[in-house]
Amino acid sequence: MPIIRSNDISPEVQQAKMRFGIIGTNPALLEAVKRAIKVAPIDLSVLITGESGAGKEFFPQIIHAFSARKHAKYIAVNCGAIPEGTIDSELFGHEKGSFTGAVASRKGYFEEANGGTIFLDEVAELPMTTQARLLRVLETGEYIKVGSSQVQKTNIRVVAATNVDMAKAVAEGRFREDLFYRLSTIQISVPPLRERGHDITLLARKFAADFAEKYRTPAISFSEGATRMLQSYAWPGNVRQLKNVVEQMALFEAGGEISGEVAQSYLPRIMESYDAAASTSPAVRSHTYEQEREMIFNLIFSLRSEIDALKSQIERQPAALDRRISAGVLNNERHAPAQPDVIDIRPEEVTAADAAPAAPRPVESLELREREAIRESLIRNQGKRKAVAAELKISERTLYRKIKEYGLEYIH
Repeated sequence: MPIIRSNDISPEVQQAKMRFGIIGTNPALLEAVKRAIKVAPIDLSVLITGESGAGKEFFPQIIHAFSARKHAKYIAVNCGAIPEGTIDSELFGHEKGSFTGAVASRKGYFEEANGGTIFLDEVAELPMTTQARLLRVLETGEYIKVGSSQVQKTNIRVVAATNVDMAKAVAEGRFREDLFYRLSTIQISVPPLRERGHDITLLARKFAADFAEKYRTPAISFSEGATRMLQSYAWPGNVRQLKNVVEQMALFEAGGEISGEVAQSYLPRIMESYDAAASTSPAVRSHTYEQEREMIFNLIFSLRSEIDALKSQIERQPAALDRRISAGVLNNERHAPAQPDVIDIRPEEVTAADAAPAAPRPVESLELREREAIRESLIRNQGKRKAVAAELKISERTLYRKIKEYGLEYIH
């Protein structure tokens, strides 16, 4: 693949790259930046496609910055991180009393960003009901808050992104066809890192230099062998994975030159070197990490069903079970609670109540302790849910569900 020199890049593209820290001269990457700048002044919906970790989040920022809306609000929303039961409220707002815990009216993102740009990341994760609401906003600029009958107007530009094959999602009935065409008036495709050739070397050097400067450690350098190794690797996690690997090297090999053998030792062994010719094979194209995630979720849900069944048995026969527990019989039951090493397949999706071993005490006390732990953490962190999730070591999705389940929405 030919390397494009800086002198051959247009001033606008250079400006966008410098402003948003985009590294690379790959023609497909530069074309994506060029398309974002070109469409920015025209109020059309844009759909950005590309693999997870490829850097899709830069392009809605470019579109907003080069548009007439640049002085208005820009709001980024991760649709996959918001529970299905609350996403309509988050996007469109709600009225006081519209559901349990709605102690006051609340503006949604479409109202907050009125006049500006809203970026819907992981848009394919939206529930079908929310997709219908979004379609109405795109067609008429109208929406209705949850619990309200009053139609409101918004003047907003929607930029969406996804790592899902949208044509396949439409064919499988997981995404509305009419919404897909509305969102994808203009499409921008972000190339995966494995197809960017020399950009891998540029990014690796940049990440290494940034690490050395931030943590005041001796900088590392890359031999020709290391460069070849990095460029031949598949990088399923794209730029995000490259940054992670380089920072590990920068920490443990500080001040040294990275050889090909050393570079190989830091690359996950489950992924062999990448054959560029295989990138066009059906097997590579059909591989998605959504399938792996779905398998893990199914396993966790199966484990949780068994735990729920055991809880029901405890509630129906507490005295008998207490005797069996004291006799050590329960530990040999087929439906014994899963051990932590099984639950830890995806710990952030398993709540403390799910992973706790059975004990001869009422189930309600476990729920009460969990509710109190979440309530106290919310108070300590002044209602900042991201901080609460990090403190309790659970995902934000699980935290949102638990807050709603325990009626803790009022704590701020």
